[in-house]
Amino acid sequence: MFARATTRIATSALAASIALAGALAPAALQARSNPVYFTAELAAPASEERVIAGGVVFRCEGTTCTAPRGSERPLRVCSELRREVGAITSFAAGREDLSASRLGRCNG
Repeated sequence: MFARATTRIATSALAASIALAGALAPAALQARSNPVYFTAELAAPASEERVIAGGVVFRCEGTTCTAPRGSERPLRVCSELRREVGAITSFAAGREDLSASRLGRCNG
């Protein structure tokens, strides 16, 4: 009786582990297939969690918006994002921040 109960518990634990791994796999795959390329810091929190600008989908949380790489130039993406969410205090494409003058043009 004890062995049967232990086997059932182990089987249940294994099934739960497999189910959890299956649920998390798509998120991990999506994270790898759409790495963050654009990062914007906003002057005020975004009102929407999802914003399309420059042909890419930005995910916004508070004052931070991120998106995968798109085909448009960073300054154009920044300008289009600003039209959607308001003033941008910093904007990076890859590991490169827009210069102060280009950020001014983005917000202009």
